[in-house]
Amino acid sequence: MSDVGPPEPGPTEIVPGLTNPRTLGLERFLIRSRGGSATQSAWRLSAASEEGQGAIILVELSPEEKFYRAEGVFLGWPQERMEAAYRALLPKPEEDGFELHQLG
Repeated sequence: MSDVGPPEPGPTEIVPGLTNPRTLGLERFLIRSRGGSATQSAWRLSAASEEGQGAIILVELSPEEKFYRAEGVFLGWPQERMEAAYRALLPKPEEDGFELHQLG
């Protein structure tokens, strides 16, 4: 009989398909879509990994409707995969000095 137990689980991938992904920045900026007459805001999350750099842009058309656009290493990714990567790489409030002030 062997004392060998089940294999140790490996490190979980933060963003499947990317090695050592890390957030470089999150910025808000204005965009215009083709055929659209209104200017909208979007969030651009820049990231780097061993595979290269890229960005995921979150465009919120309404509270119920949003879509993602990709740059760099994220090009060609489906919406669901970009959303998962965006959420995984989004800086946590305690990481970026975010503070929620109590008013009143």
